Amino acid sequence: MTLAADDLLIPTDVIEQVLSRASAKGAEFAEIFAEDRQGSSIALDNKKIEELSSGHDKGAGIRVVVGDITGYAHTQDLSQNGLLAAAEAAAAVAKRETDGSRVVSLDASKEIFGKSAVKIWPEEVEKKKKVALLQAADEASRSASGQIAQVQIGYGDSRRRILVANSDGLLATDDQIRTRISVFCVALGDGGLQTGYETLALTAGFEIFDEFSVAEVAKEASRIALSKLNAKPAPSGTLPIVIKSGTGGILFHEACGHGLEADHILKDSSVYTNRVGEIVANPKVTLIDDGTLGRGWGTSAIDDEGHRAQSNVLIKDGVLTDYMWDYLRARKEKRSSSGNGRRQSYQHLPMVRMTNTYLMNGTDNKDEIVADTKYGVYVSKLGGGQVNTATGDFVFGMTEAYLIENGRITEPLRDANLIGNGPEVLQNIDAVADDFDVCPGTCGKDGQNVPVGCGQPTLRISQVTVGGTAGA
Repeated sequence: MTLAADDLLIPTDVIEQVLSRASAKGAEFAEIFAEDRQGSSIALDNKKIEELSSGHDKGAGIRVVVGDITGYAHTQDLSQNGLLAAAEAAAAVAKRETDGSRVVSLDASKEIFGKSAVKIWPEEVEKKKKVALLQAADEASRSASGQIAQVQIGYGDSRRRILVANSDGLLATDDQIRTRISVFCVALGDGGLQTGYETLALTAGFEIFDEFSVAEVAKEASRIALSKLNAKPAPSGTLPIVIKSGTGGILFHEACGHGLEADHILKDSSVYTNRVGEIVANPKVTLIDDGTLGRGWGTSAIDDEGHRAQSNVLIKDGVLTDYMWDYLRARKEKRSSSGNGRRQSYQHLPMVRMTNTYLMNGTDNKDEIVADTKYGVYVSKLGGGQVNTATGDFVFGMTEAYLIENGRITEPLRDANLIGNGPEVLQNIDAVADDFDVCPGTCGKDGQNVPVGCGQPTLRISQVTVGGTAGA
């Protein structure tokens, strides 16, 4: 069922005609992005199925570039006439009056056909089997304690077939399958309501439920909620923070990752502009963006401009080495794309986006990092956050955290915020363990959402402001 060269969303002869039409009015660059997306979702709340839906969407977007002007048109009509009309519309926005025409031929040397390694295709799994999965997770969550008052579970799978072709002769395809389940629990105790959340999500098929226990995912969500029933107020002030492997990656995604995207760099709206070659972090820090990372949530064979996904070193041993690039911005700077051109769907223009962004393993021991911390906060799970890319200032929520006292993890803490500055945090990382882990997420930028992975080993930041309600 994998997409092959003879199973294109658009025939090659039609692709060449459409690109030639789009390029006929003096375009410097023309591109077709076609997408066939299908998926299903199920929501269970209070032991009842509240939603059971499936969807299918198919269409294409035509991009035409003339100088600094980009024309874009999208259509659900993938016939030759429909695509030619979209090409005319896009060219009309960006047109430069010229005589003659331009013939575009696809180049066999620029063909890339991504293949999926899925073992169990989610669309072939019966809905009742998916529902049974949610019911088993609900039972596992509630079995943890009678104090679990509410359980919400969401399941989703998607298959996204894409084709990208452009006036440089490139033709590329990919077949992306993602499967996830998320469990949200509410625990009720004398101190009120507390919540816990856990997710299993991979760029893979339904086989992930043979490899990983849904019951364990559900019990982990319950454990988090129950642990917070006796939580005390978090301290306030500047403290050392130890972040558990995996979930802390969101901090680096937001606090410095967005600032390393080339659109912010070229607009001079990033604190990292013109700093390649400079020391921007502790030498223990090596930051990677890797679209090829195993079955990471942001993994694919190609980006949404048809360029091979790749592993890009952004910071090496504390030194800023490069930014992330999409095709047009890289072209403007006379360099290659880094495979970071991504879009939400065929209805959207691509932009520079992260894939799987993470800190590499260090050489410290995770237990010794905690033992060497006299007083601070151990963050087991970070929530969402926001960052100002121009300054690097950020705010993040801690959704599971504990006090560190005399080198030991002790009492659970109520939810609180971490407040700091991305460049300062990178400099203040003074210990990095060797227990790397990664977690899934959704990145929003300029109204578009794409799947990403975030990760890191256990690490310590020597000082971060904790916005708790108790005195430090």
